[in-house]
Amino acid sequence: MDNLEVIGIDLGGTAIKLGRVLKDGTCREFITIATPQPAMPEAVVEAILAALEQLNREKKCIALGVGMPGPADAEGRIAKIAINLPGWCDVPLADWLEKETGLPTIIANDANCAGLGEAWLGAGRRFRNMILLTLGTGVGGAVILDRKLFIGHRGAAGELGLITLNPDGPPCNSGNQGSLEQYVSVRAIRRITGKEPAELGKLAKGGDKEALAFWEEYGRWLGAGLASSIYILSPEAVVIGGGVSASAEFFFPATLAEIERRVMPTSRVGLKLLTAQLGNQAGIIGAAKLAWQMLEGRANK
Repeated sequence: MDNLEVIGIDLGGTAIKLGRVLKDGTCREFITIATPQPAMPEAVVEAILAALEQLNREKKCIALGVGMPGPADAEGRIAKIAINLPGWCDVPLADWLEKETGLPTIIANDANCAGLGEAWLGAGRRFRNMILLTLGTGVGGAVILDRKLFIGHRGAAGELGLITLNPDGPPCNSGNQGSLEQYVSVRAIRRITGKEPAELGKLAKGGDKEALAFWEEYGRWLGAGLASSIYILSPEAVVIGGGVSASAEFFFPATLAEIERRVMPTSRVGLKLLTAQLGNQAGIIGAAKLAWQMLEGRANK
């Protein structure tokens, strides 16, 4: 088993990332390809298969794990929906990939994969119970309880970015209104400021007062949104990932202050607020971990 590998796949709207991962989490090789446009299911599968030919040259891969931008079913077989990809509704992605490759395959929500990756080898590895929030184009969430990914009875639990923050707020693609995503995602930052998060981060580094004020307000929104999840789950750590986390130094103080203001001490004893450590490999590592767990589960039956 020491020489064998699984391949973790992180499917995004603009890029597909793939990596060969050993059982200890070592990523042996990592490639990125463009997501076909439009990203219809059949075209995406063709692109993944071509990338697998390149990545699995030595034929050491024994399973696939795939992170999807949307919920999967509880068995990790069907991509239920991908809001920002066309044609993705109840797509039997695991079956398709298994048929074409002959390799056992499991799929999961991409934020869940990132959370599992961070819990395994990243910022959450010291904790039994943690939550992850990915601050990107949208806002994804993952819940780790007793070191295991919690997905609920139908596979769709942990959508922490879709909790209601303001009942009269902007409409959300999920059908909700005023969700946390509408205040802390990249799209929200563009809508509110007309600027990109990276630009606001540079301005804040230079001491720009408007940028600093924005990040402070952003931190308050994030803290208010996290308060609900902290009350429900009382995690040891909250890990923040995604592109916006690059500016965490400017909003974490306000986020922590808001959490302390809103959450009773009994629900946040020793709580750590941390930035993710695995960067753009978190989804790959987590998808690979799912694949290894699938193989172990089958071996133990």
